[in-house]
Amino acid sequence: MASEMHNSSAEPLFTGAQLKKLIVPLVVEQLLAVTVGMADTIMITSRGEAYVSGISLVDSISFLLINLLSALCTGGAVIAAQYLGRRDYKNARASAEQLVFTAAALGLLLALLAVTLNKYILRLIFGSIEADVMAHAEKYFFITAFSYPGLAVYNACAALFRSMGNSKYSMLCSFVMNLINIGGNAAFIYGLGWGVEGAAVPTLLSRTTAAVIMVLLIRDPHHALYIRNIFAIRPRWEAIRRILRIGLPNGIENSMFQAGKLIVQRVVTSFGTAAIAANAIVGSITSVMMVPGTAIGLALITVVGQCIGAGEYGQMRSYVKKLMLLLYGCVVACSFIVYFGCEPLLPYFNLSDEALAMARQICLSYALAAPFFWPGAFPFVNVLRAAGDVKFTMAVSLSTMVFCRIALSYVFAAMGLGLQGVWLAMYCDWVVRSVIFHLRYRSGAWKKNRVID
Repeated sequence: MASEMHNSSAEPLFTGAQLKKLIVPLVVEQLLAVTVGMADTIMITSRGEAYVSGISLVDSISFLLINLLSALCTGGAVIAAQYLGRRDYKNARASAEQLVFTAAALGLLLALLAVTLNKYILRLIFGSIEADVMAHAEKYFFITAFSYPGLAVYNACAALFRSMGNSKYSMLCSFVMNLINIGGNAAFIYGLGWGVEGAAVPTLLSRTTAAVIMVLLIRDPHHALYIRNIFAIRPRWEAIRRILRIGLPNGIENSMFQAGKLIVQRVVTSFGTAAIAANAIVGSITSVMMVPGTAIGLALITVVGQCIGAGEYGQMRSYVKKLMLLLYGCVVACSFIVYFGCEPLLPYFNLSDEALAMARQICLSYALAAPFFWPGAFPFVNVLRAAGDVKFTMAVSLSTMVFCRIALSYVFAAMGLGLQGVWLAMYCDWVVRSVIFHLRYRSGAWKKNRVID
């Protein structure tokens, strides 16, 4: 390790100002991205728990698909970042083009499947659900499915900007998305009295608009990565294979992880509508609290990727230490807010007394567990991904999901722990993941992987 430190060049790849310029917009962007989904959940609460439950079930599926797209884009961003670290701009731009092409094609495929198999997918995953909840879920799923191609293109372009160390554009784009979504929700739900359509249509419009904006921005030749004409891109199978070599294991990992969460969601549905609503609301709150950590995790992909591309392993370790310390500090602060803020905040969600009691209990347990285990379980894994160690992270994530989160959810449910048992199983998953990923990083085994030639 000491020899690696001496192998670093005198000039740092990222100054403190550059890291700040990367991370701060990412925090804002991730916060805005979360609020797009939160706005639908919060604003539809005025219509009742059945509406909230229907949307939350679809959101579980949407998160799976979004994570699949994000994972693929992350794979492309890793390749682009390493080429940029090497100053190989020709191959970096070629990789960027193929990433956008691949993401768009996958987005179209997912939209087609979701639209045509709408009812079958919902019934397969969630089984027997109260009729009004299922009706709302079907309608919301059908409308929002048309947004998947736009979401795919947006994610691809945002990942490319992040690989350049530029997260400002995706932040501004997320702001526009929120304006459209929240304004549309207010107009359609409160103004026109629409049901789930009032939440679904603005989501579709906001995601499509975001994709158009990002396509226009990525055309600027002043960027290190730019695409002159997205519609003129033709597939280059060697470049696509390289993207898939990183993105596919990452995508499988994230998708199967989300699929595992859907299985767990089925356990939650067995506890009744109150449990579904409480789980949805707490999930929305905690996702906001995870935003700074998620943003720093995304920054790690850019920083680690460029350092490895430049052969600067000493600098890489220094940046990882610095960013992880920042990450832990952010998570501690956010958990403090959840612990002391849940009591005055939760009554605003218009929950029943039963759902409110469950939500309060989960918020408190989350605030105690997250600072210790979540940073090492999730954001830190991006260090290994940026190094191309994606098969290992995939194997670990799938194993802990099956043997910790899913298996223990059923065990704790059988023990009568209810919704709290599901979250306890999740905390156990965090512990195991964080230990394994830390040991992997310390071992240096991730260095054996080659992302670019």
